[in-house]
Amino acid sequence: MDPTDLLSALAEETRLGVVRLLWDGQEHCVCELMNKLGATQSRMSRHMGVLKGVGLVVDRRDAQWVRYRRNPNLDPRVVALVDAVLALPAREKRAAA
Repeated sequence: MDPTDLLSALAEETRLGVVRLLWDGQEHCVCELMNKLGATQSRMSRHMGVLKGVGLVVDRRDAQWVRYRRNPNLDPRVVALVDAVLALPAREKRAAA
């Protein structure tokens, strides 16, 4: 896993929110992620593709739903890096200019 790709994936607010939710070790339906993060289906699919591409998440199809979870085979160094990123204080939303 390329560290630059990993950090780039985590740098986007919605993807970081997804990782924060999936880091509980449970499986989450894409509809749940969409609702909690206020994202459309197409936007969520794009973000999940990035997270799958860097190996942070895995998916499972369940009838018409797709369920995601943290990749159980992550290198411990990657887990430590993600844990460190998640421990950082949340960035405040910028006011519209």
